[in-house]
Amino acid sequence: MNSPDITKQLEIIKRAAAEIISEEELIKRLQQAANEKRPLRVKAGFDPTAPDIHLGHTVLLKKLRQLQDLGHQVYFLIGDFTGTIGDPSGQDKMRKRLSEEEVNQNALTYKKQVFKILDPEKTEVVFNGSWFKKMSAVEILNLASHATVAQILARQDFNQRYAQGKDISLLELLYPLLQAFDSVQLQADIELGGIDQKFNLLLGRELQKDFGQPPQIIIMLPLLEGTDGVQKMSKSYGNYIGIDEPAAEMFGKLMSVSDELMYRYYELLTQDDLDEVKKMHPKQAKLKLAQIITGQYHGEDSARAEKDNFEKVFSQKELPVQAPVYKIKGTPSLIDILLDSGLVDSRNEARRLIQQGGVSLEGERLDKEDMQIEREGTLRVGKKRFLKLQIGND
Repeated sequence: MNSPDITKQLEIIKRAAAEIISEEELIKRLQQAANEKRPLRVKAGFDPTAPDIHLGHTVLLKKLRQLQDLGHQVYFLIGDFTGTIGDPSGQDKMRKRLSEEEVNQNALTYKKQVFKILDPEKTEVVFNGSWFKKMSAVEILNLASHATVAQILARQDFNQRYAQGKDISLLELLYPLLQAFDSVQLQADIELGGIDQKFNLLLGRELQKDFGQPPQIIIMLPLLEGTDGVQKMSKSYGNYIGIDEPAAEMFGKLMSVSDELMYRYYELLTQDDLDEVKKMHPKQAKLKLAQIITGQYHGEDSARAEKDNFEKVFSQKELPVQAPVYKIKGTPSLIDILLDSGLVDSRNEARRLIQQGGVSLEGERLDKEDMQIEREGTLRVGKKRFLKLQIGND
C-alpha cells in the first residue's frame, strides 16, 4: 500500500474532524498498517430512511474519500435491516418504522448517489441485513447480553425521553447494539460518524473488545446545519440540499442561506481558505460557494450557467432564459396551474404563497387563488421559481 507518511496522513485525517478517539491509537494503527502493507478497514453506516443523500452527508463522505486517497479501504454500510427500525439518535419520540420495501428502494438510490464522491475501486458496499437476517433468536439474545439497560439508558436522548415519561421501544434500545455489531462483523479499524453518534460509536469499541477484536478508532465529524441555520440538515426538517437535486434548485438554495451559514458551508464543504473568503464581498463569496458546490455534482459548465442565470434574474432583473413552459388549456385557476406545473407540492403551500404576495405574472401581483389565467407571460413564484405561460392545446 503506497500512502503518505504517518504525519501527513494524520494531518489530513484531523482536518475538520470534531473528535478522534483516540489520536494515539490512530497513529499506532496507521503505523501497523504501513508495516503490514495493508489498507485500514474504514466503516461508515447509513440507514436509508430517506431517498436522498444531502450535503450534510457529504461532510462524512468527503472524509471517507480522503481516507481512500490515502490508500485505505472504505466499507459503505447500508443499514437495510437497522433502517426498518430507524436510528433514534437525537430523536425526542419514537420514529415511524419504514417498510422493508421503502428501505430497499432508498438503498438503491444511495448506491447510485454515493459514487459522486467515493472511489468505487476502494469502496465495498455492504448491507447489514446480510448477517442480521441470518441470525437466530438465540444469537440475537446472546448479542443483547453484551449491554445493560442502565448502560443504554445512560445515552443522553434516551435519558431525556425516559425522564419525561416519553415512550422508548425495545427496538430502539437494541439499535445502538446492532450498529455496534456491524463493526464486529466488518472488523473495522476505523468508524466515522457525526458527533451525535458518539454513544453508538463507543459501544462499537466495547463490543469489539468483547469479541476479541482490537477496538476501532472513532473519527467524529461536525454536523452541518440545514438551510435554516438552526437544525442539522435533514429531510425531515425540510432544510436539506440533496446532491441529486437539479442544478438550478441547488444553486438557488445555496444562494438563500445566511452569510454566517455560508462561511460554515465553506469550512465543511470546500477546501477554500476561509480567511481569504472572508475578504470577499459576501454576495460574491456566496456566488462562488454556490458555483463550487453545484459544479461538484452537476459539472462546471452547468454551475457557470446557473451563476450567469442567477445574476441575470436577481442582479440585472432579467427573467431566466430556461424557465419551463406551461401550456394553458381552457381557463385554469391560478392554484391549479401552480399544482399542475409542479411549482408547489400542495394546495396549502400555493395558498400561503398567494396570500403572502409571492406570486406574480409579468410583475403584476396575483392575490386570488381562484382567479382564472387566460393570458401568456412569465409567472414568478417566490424568488427562484419561474414558469412561462403559453396558450395552446398542443
